[in-house]
Amino acid sequence: MIIGVGIDVVDIGRFAESLERTPALAERVFTPGERKRSVPSQAARFAAKEALAKALGAPVGLQWHDAEVVSDHAGRPWFSVTGSVERRCAELGVQNVHLSLSHDAGVASAMVVLEGQGQGQGQGQGQRQGQVS
Repeated sequence: MIIGVGIDVVDIGRFAESLERTPALAERVFTPGERKRSVPSQAARFAAKEALAKALGAPVGLQWHDAEVVSDHAGRPWFSVTGSVERRCAELGVQNVHLSLSHDAGVASAMVVLEGQGQGQGQGQGQRQGQVS
């Protein structure tokens, strides 16, 4: 069953300007691994975190570092979740998180689909290649 859907788009140029204007932004939003990426890739990851928050119902208290966009052995993106995001996934019964990223023509975008059994049915213990187990 689909529990939530979120989508977000980011203007890469405006995002780059924000990073220049506010150097602490990257540290506040991204994990060390995410900060090593190019600006277009960071913009896509920012969009992914925003899309995830929307899919989770945008609850107060989600922490940026509690959702890290990583890649599997084939290069497919997925979320590694901990803390506040992991707890919210468990509350909603999320078992799978599907993530799609793109960046082209000055725009980064992300779409997130949450799948599971519904409220309170998930175990919420981490994230492995898009699955909360």
